[in-house]
Amino acid sequence: MAAIADNTRHFRRLTGVDVIAVVKANAYGHGAASAAVAALSGGATRLGVAEIAEAVDLRRQGINAPIVAWLHEPGERFESAAANGIEVGISSFDQLEAAGAAAGSDGPVGVHLKLETGLSRNGVAPGDWNRVFAEAARLERIGRLRIIGLFSHLSNASRADDLEALARFEAGTAAAASAGIRPEIRHIAATAAAIDHPETRLDAVRIGIGLYGLSPFDDRSSADLGLRPAMTLRASVAAVRRVPAGAGVSYGYDHRANHDTTLALIPLGYADGIPRQASGRGPVMINGRRFSVAGRVAMDQFVVDVGDAHVAVGDEAVVFGDPTLGAPSATEWANAAGTINYEIVTRIGNRVPRRGA
Repeated sequence: MAAIADNTRHFRRLTGVDVIAVVKANAYGHGAASAAVAALSGGATRLGVAEIAEAVDLRRQGINAPIVAWLHEPGERFESAAANGIEVGISSFDQLEAAGAAAGSDGPVGVHLKLETGLSRNGVAPGDWNRVFAEAARLERIGRLRIIGLFSHLSNASRADDLEALARFEAGTAAAASAGIRPEIRHIAATAAAIDHPETRLDAVRIGIGLYGLSPFDDRSSADLGLRPAMTLRASVAAVRRVPAGAGVSYGYDHRANHDTTLALIPLGYADGIPRQASGRGPVMINGRRFSVAGRVAMDQFVVDVGDAHVAVGDEAVVFGDPTLGAPSATEWANAAGTINYEIVTRIGNRVPRRGA
């Protein structure tokens, strides 16, 4: 939690604008409520989630800060958002009408109008901007809505692509202004753009992966960016077995010992988020030494070939953590599994206990 707070402060200093701390998907696997508290203590002014249910759960856990939820199922109603003071992202005329209908005695529903600027996902299409802006302005005038933000998402494909999307967003902002909409904040940059493209910082940045101390770039590490990885995944060695040359290891015997060796059993598997695709490659540190997964990752466990190293039951195995402290990184696991570090941390399962510090 201290790392999340520090990373939040880092982005506040770097960008000079408000930080929206993205804690969707259980805070990328870190634990939503505790991550939210840490980010807010580091200076975040608002929280971001995908689904309203995630925001409601944060409210139930005592989080009172502003929260925006921006991804909704078709036909979703917004009464629960209104009742819990949750701001909603609006990507269509239908969603706008639903938000206006949800307003009640507690006052207008806070909304962020999302503009489609080239990512080809959700967001109000340019051809619908004028209609949506006119109705949003009307609903705000009659007290049904409070238009808090205009926002969009960038592709991170290239600087040119992102600046082109920014130009489209600025055109949308101008069209909204012509309809009488004056949002409190405009936000389009997530971690990568917030670091590399100062033009995209606007009034606020949405920080997801960077909040957790991981790099969104292939050519720069967390340390290069001044970030501290927040998650360390640990387990205790559950069993140690000396085996002769030729002994098979785990299902399918994809790995066989090529000499007498010692095997250590780690009680984590793909049910806990360890990627099966990293079988035979994922790095693990035990007693300060690095080893690799031997054979297939199973649902609840995997095996490490430690050779002749002294390893005992109960010794700590660090699957990944802060590489500046010698631990394997989430990025190394991502490389071993052919994926990205976002997925490695986000997929850590619910039966793995989270302990914040």
